[in-house]
Amino acid sequence: MNFELVEKSITCPFCWKSITILVDPSESQIYTEDCFVCCRPILINAQITHDDIFIDVDRKSTRLNSSHHCGARM
Repeated sequence: MNFELVEKSITCPFCWKSITILVDPSESQIYTEDCFVCCRPILINAQITHDDIFIDVDRKSTRLNSSHHCGARM
């Protein structure tokens, strides 16, 4: 099967900005992705059904790593 990634809009649970993520529609998945605005880790739960993609987001626990850095360096 050859699936293309699907764009979905979510709201960051940290900064409350709307961002777009790419979801693999071939199977349900749980993963972490950094917010493009505030760089905080978002726990993404993508549930795939035969009709739709349901996205649930939550704050990723950061107790072990309290520093948050985007990929850009100054």
